[in-house]
Amino acid sequence: MNQVGLVGRFTRDPFLRTFSENRVQTNFVIAINRSFRNSQGNVEADFVNCLAWGRLAERIVNYCGKGSLVGVSGRLQTRSYTNKENVKIYTTEVLVEDVRFFILKTPEDRRGTIQNSQEVINDFVLPEEVVHNTPIP
Repeated sequence: MNQVGLVGRFTRDPFLRTFSENRVQTNFVIAINRSFRNSQGNVEADFVNCLAWGRLAERIVNYCGKGSLVGVSGRLQTRSYTNKENVKIYTTEVLVEDVRFFILKTPEDRRGTIQNSQEVINDFVLPEEVVHNTPIP
């Protein structure tokens, strides 16, 4: 079984890449806070590479920006490539199959998106204070 479910925040604005025959893709990184503090009392985060294709990629680019809180589900995939220095690089990423938009680009964008878009029927927005004031043990 290869299934992944993550909730995290975008580390930068996503952008769309277009390939032949209108095939589009976006890759992005989400930061996921750990549920504990380190020895210095700080909360650390994990940074996870994600990849989405097609209409899902378009929705992500249209509705998400740096700081957006999303839930992604999909599967892990590994791949390798040779960089410019002729060194083989291995990478692991989440191939996104579904995304839930919790907090979108800005408060103005959230109101307009939720009221005007039929594409976001199953998504919801959490109040800012719930996300930012959640205690970490």
